[in-house]
Amino acid sequence: MFEKILIANRGEIALRVIRAAREMGIRSVAVHSTADADAMHVRMADESVCIGPPPGTESYLHIPSIIAAAEVTGAQAIHPGYGFLSENAAFVQIVEDHGITFIGPTAEHIRVMGDKITAKDTMKALGVPCVPGSDGGVPDLAAAKAIGKEFGYPVIIKATAGGGGRGMKVANSEAEMERAFQTARSEAKAAFGNDEVYIEKYLTTPRHIEIQVFGDGKGKAVHLGERDCSLQRRHQKVFEEAPGPCISAEERARIGKVCADAVAKINYAGAGTIEFLYENGEFYFIEMNTRLQVEHPVTEAIFGVDLVREQIRVAEGLPMSFTQDDLTINGHAIEVRLNAEKLPDFAPRPGRITAFHAPGGLGVRMDSALYDGYTIPPYYDSLIGKLIVHGRDRNEALARLHRALGELIIDGVENTVPLFDALLQEPDIQSGSYNIHWLEHWLETSFAK
Repeated sequence: MFEKILIANRGEIALRVIRAAREMGIRSVAVHSTADADAMHVRMADESVCIGPPPGTESYLHIPSIIAAAEVTGAQAIHPGYGFLSENAAFVQIVEDHGITFIGPTAEHIRVMGDKITAKDTMKALGVPCVPGSDGGVPDLAAAKAIGKEFGYPVIIKATAGGGGRGMKVANSEAEMERAFQTARSEAKAAFGNDEVYIEKYLTTPRHIEIQVFGDGKGKAVHLGERDCSLQRRHQKVFEEAPGPCISAEERARIGKVCADAVAKINYAGAGTIEFLYENGEFYFIEMNTRLQVEHPVTEAIFGVDLVREQIRVAEGLPMSFTQDDLTINGHAIEVRLNAEKLPDFAPRPGRITAFHAPGGLGVRMDSALYDGYTIPPYYDSLIGKLIVHGRDRNEALARLHRALGELIIDGVENTVPLFDALLQEPDIQSGSYNIHWLEHWLETSFAK
């Protein structure tokens, strides 16, 4: 057993790991920038180390400072949370080279899945269904037009090293291809230092369905069903639920087994998420996230498991505490992401929290690092909390979410609570009839008015 782990992150995810470690009898080390000296994760951890000034590049992304903090405190393992260095293969290698355990997959698995083309080729070879498109990177405009002609328009051009919607453009016709292709390459170069792109058939009304997988690193793996993350703004998820409203038990078992078998074959260790576009009963692989997801609590709610605890167990070399046969879905769960942002333009609004009250009651969970008097710094992501509800069925979960939002108090900064109050009044949300384009269309045509 680890005696002490360091959490290379901040905010609610750092608190999430600290709580799991404490339940396991493991001491925790928080790292923080000078801007986060009074942050809740620093207060809650057993020890804390300041690793630099406010900018992330000089603190939470500064690998030498994090390694030094682990060594000076005697931490035997590092949990990366999500974001920051969680999918940085070089960081994982450096951690291991210093004799410290990385709580997550191997550097090689992160490297393979971090390159979109390599990930797609790997998944194809493992029997995972993929979106039709180019075989690897597309070198020039002529090749791009040939692919558009082969698969038919619309197509989507994506950065090989991309993420978060950057370096991603749709071409609806050959006339649009040149502009979309060059823009995608330029954005990719600016964002990732790599202008390589690939092209896929563009699905017009898909849902975003992701499968939670978990492996022991020794050839055994399970799936924990799916999450529907289709409600997105600029490719950023805002509302997630499990199980998916449109997925049948038969579809879940089929695609779940495909995913579990795939990660078992490569001896994957820890939590991972295989993301798909889903349309007309078919799943199409888009990427694999080799880390814990922001939305992992909805999976925990319906299966009654602690995914962070399992991550730590597997990193210690212990077996998973459950098998596929142990995993049975219980009810329905929904998570909404609460951001310190001004509506309707979603501009970040950092500032001082003058009052904070988390909702409670049966089936309600609030993951947040807020407290009365806390000042949200302007240097990091605007996520300030996640409200998760669990009910016996989807209707009960929706009713519980409505009630919990009414109890929630976040004063002092503008935030996105009104967005979810409005969403819950929409018939399409109540019925689960939405796709990845629904939210942006609604924001433009209904919410802004």
